[in-house]
Amino acid sequence: MKALILAAGYATRLYPLTRHYPKPLLEVNNKPIIDHIIEQLNGLKQVNEIIVVTNDRFISKFSTWAKTAKTNKKITLVNDLTKNNLSRLGAIGDINFVLSKKRISDDILVIGGDNLFSQGLEGFLKFSLGNYPSPIMGIYRLKDKSDASRYGVVKLGRKGLISELVEKPQKPASNLVAMCLYFIPRDLLGKVKEYMRDTRKNNDTTGGFICWLKDKVKVYGFVFGGKWFDIGDHKYLDAANKSLAVKS
Repeated sequence: MKALILAAGYATRLYPLTRHYPKPLLEVNNKPIIDHIIEQLNGLKQVNEIIVVTNDRFISKFSTWAKTAKTNKKITLVNDLTKNNLSRLGAIGDINFVLSKKRISDDILVIGGDNLFSQGLEGFLKFSLGNYPSPIMGIYRLKDKSDASRYGVVKLGRKGLISELVEKPQKPASNLVAMCLYFIPRDLLGKVKEYMRDTRKNNDTTGGFICWLKDKVKVYGFVFGGKWFDIGDHKYLDAANKSLAVKS
């Protein structure tokens, strides 16, 4: 199994911090965001390679980081060749780029490079393998439903089957929201390219892909506990630092 960390965005909402520096390498609790993700992946024996997709502007920064990354798993960096926010491929575009460039034929675990979550991935992976060969989405239950309008809002049916997913609704029908965390079985990797061929679709959000995919195959959701932060702007970066700060 391959783990794919999406780290090719330009994080304009975090300027000036990210004007010349990638968001996944910003520190939370004195450690780069991506290192928190790597720690979670280190506990998964099924994962034999961690692939980080970034862009031409930041590939050198990640090359420096990779030399000291604390993992025994193979780390592979992929440059999606974009140079600015206007030319970005988007999340699904980057997944498709990596699948094609690396000719991947294994199951993949996709994680957004700005996702921080305290619950381990072991339960998620066990649920994914228990529902194989269906794709699985990580889901988080927010305390305040009004905050859900920032995310893809999910409704779950029997046994965790995703019955509805609406991107950033003005009036959220649920406090369950989509994390940028997915298990995609090898037999469904071709659906990424199929989705990309439909030029009417939005390649910038993984939620758009799942909305499209759930009408073709059963897609299940796994609800995470603990803490979760989607580091989208200064507010959430500050909140993550305050919440995860080590108490002396």
